[in-house]
This record gives sequence, C-alpha cells and structure tokens, in this order.
Amino acid sequence: MALIVQKYGGTSVGTIDRIRAVADKIIQARSFGHDLVIVVSAMAGETDRLVQLAHEMSVLPDPREFDVLLSTGEQVTIALLTLALLEKGCKACSYTGGQVRIQTDKAHNKASIIGIESAKISADLKAGKVVVVAGFQGVDEHGNITTLGRGGSDTTAVALAAALRADECQIYTDVDGVYTADPRIVPKAERLSQVTVNEMLEMASNGAKVVQIKAVEYASHHQIPVRVLSSFEEGEGTLIVGQTESFQQTAISGIAFNREEAKLVVKNLMNEPGMAAKIFGPLSVAHIEVDMIVQTLNDQEKTIDLAFTIHQRDFKRTQAVLQEVIMTLGFGILVNDQAVAKLCLVGIGIRSHASIASKMFEALGEEKIDVQLVSTSEIKISVIIEEKHLERAVHTLHRAFQLGTVKEEKEIVRC
Repeated sequence: MALIVQKYGGTSVGTIDRIRAVADKIIQARSFGHDLVIVVSAMAGETDRLVQLAHEMSVLPDPREFDVLLSTGEQVTIALLTLALLEKGCKACSYTGGQVRIQTDKAHNKASIIGIESAKISADLKAGKVVVVAGFQGVDEHGNITTLGRGGSDTTAVALAAALRADECQIYTDVDGVYTADPRIVPKAERLSQVTVNEMLEMASNGAKVVQIKAVEYASHHQIPVRVLSSFEEGEGTLIVGQTESFQQTAISGIAFNREEAKLVVKNLMNEPGMAAKIFGPLSVAHIEVDMIVQTLNDQEKTIDLAFTIHQRDFKRTQAVLQEVIMTLGFGILVNDQAVAKLCLVGIGIRSHASIASKMFEALGEEKIDVQLVSTSEIKISVIIEEKHLERAVHTLHRAFQLGTVKEEKEIVRC
C-alpha cells in the first residue's frame, strides 16, 4: 500500500461526466489499497471566464481581489468531485487551500508555497477517507487568499506530496506524458518514458506546459517522484527522475517553446557601472521576471542597449515601470515587440556535444529564420525568433535532430 497524491487538470474535470470518470479512477486506485490525496484544478475554461469577468470590471484588477475571484473555480470542482465519490460509496472530504492551511508568500497572482499543515489530512487518511484539495491556491500569513499562477495546481500536488512524504505524485492531464515536442505541433513526436528533473526544469521554464516549473522545482528539492499520465487513456506515462545514471544520455531530449514572450529594448543608455541595476532593480521590486538579457555597446562604447524578454502577462506593467525609470534617468528610449516567441533545445547531452549549436543555427538559417537573442546553459540552447516562424522552426529542428519515432517526411510550408 502506498500514499499517492494525484492531480487532475481542468480538461480532466471539464464536465460532470468527466468528474464522475475521475471518481471511478480514484476508487479503482483505492481498491489496490492506496491512500489517496487528490488535487484538482478548476473545470476547463472556468479560470479564463473568471479572468474575463475581472477585466470587464477593471482594466488592471486589484491583485488581492483578483485572487479572491480566481480561487472560486477550484472550490466548485472539489465539492463536485467529493459529491461524486460519496455518491459512489467512497468516504471523502474536500478542503480549500485556506482550510488545509497551504501558506504562501504575499505575491498575489503568482505566490510561492512556504509551508503546509498536514495534520488534518493525515487524520482523514487514517480514518479511511480520500482527501480532495483545491489546487492553485493558498493563504498568506494574514489569511488573504493567494493564487499560484497558471498551472499552480501542479505545484499544490507536489508540495502536498512532499509535506505528506508520499510515495509518488501523479499528474493527470490531457496528454499521456512528456514528448520530444508538442504533439499538437509535431504529430510524430515521441513520448519519453523518463526524463531527468533538470531537463524537465528547462522544458517547463521554456514553455512546455505539461508540468508547472515550480512543481518541478519542488520535486527536485524534496526528491519526490513525479509521473505524468493521461486521465483519458491507460499507460505508463513519463517518470521525472532525479538521477541520470539510470538511462542512456541523449544529446537532445526535446524541444520546448513559448509563444507568450515579449521583447523590450532600452536603447541609448549611458555606459556606466550600475546602469543595468537601475533598469532591472525596479522590475524586480514589481515582481516582474526577466528572462533572456543581451547588452550591446554603441558609439565607441559610450552608450549601451539592453534587450530582454518577459512574459506577455507582464507587458503593460513592465512598460509602465520602464517609462518611469527612463523619465527619472533623463535618457533612454524604449522599444517594444510582442510578436516574438522563444524556442529551446533541451538535453543533458548538450554539454558534451559541441556541434549542437552550430547545427541548430544552420538548420534555422536554411529556413531563413532569423535569431534575435540567444541564451545557453549546460543542458539547453534558447533563441528568440519571430512568432510567425515558430511552428516551422519546431518542425525543422525536430527533423534536424531526428527526434521523431520515424523519419518525418511532412513537407514544411515556407512562409
């Protein structure tokens, strides 16, 4: 008998029939003698509906009240799933993040979990109940409701698994594992039987939406085995492992991408010590995460340009912060570009294959796809390109590095 935390995403609980199907899956797992803690997201489309309502009421919704609104989606799901379990004769009870006492910091809309009080859940498990917990939410030290950002239910599940010392955390979603590329873009992408936690961190941070990056970080820190599975079909899924010795290292494990990127360039800044801090310091204070950064020298090294990328959700706030900084400095010009995307090659073998970067640039060059920014690490190479070329670039690199199960013969339409 094992203690397992299962998480079901929005599409898995998107309708009453789907919730009943999840209840059947839970009861089946219980029949094997497992203790179960279930984490659920809001029903498919519900969070988007709530976001739209908030923006109809306010152009820039107050972050605290925004969280109060968004957290209601998961509360509906936990009640419906618990009712389904009770109707089928399975003892169960539901809790919101505040009731469980999932404590977070104060960063509304993208909070981080600080700790979890697990005594109540442990008592219910000992009483033979299935415990259903609302994902995506918690409370800060003052009891204010907070949310964890898109995909936050994954983080809730892994954090609960760590707090309860679960044997495994299972992430049920609408895909049956982690693939070499998004199978909706590359139909011949191959499902990986396992992937290292470091590779998964890079994939998650560079656009792969299978598991939220904070969830992977938790799994890495607390050494929690995480398995990605489909709630629509049976299978072994993909196991996210902590060690690399258990399987052969390949040069490239997969391709991740993110359409939700925006590029900003602050031009004509004085080339003096501390200038970058004057730009990025205020962004940090505003909890705006900056990704790729490139500094360029101009005019015989008298001025510099700072180019960087952010998530599109932070675009308006970033503009406002930077305009104020430029006004205070008395120099600098802000240039914006939202029509970009990030493309990333990920693999633990990159560090030992010097030819990968040149092969990547050669393949993109043959397709006349211009690279605007570049960032590298031991296990990834990321580039910023025009968003209109993204799908063609993914196909191109997937074929160039032979990541598919069979030779990819689909003709790529040039655009």
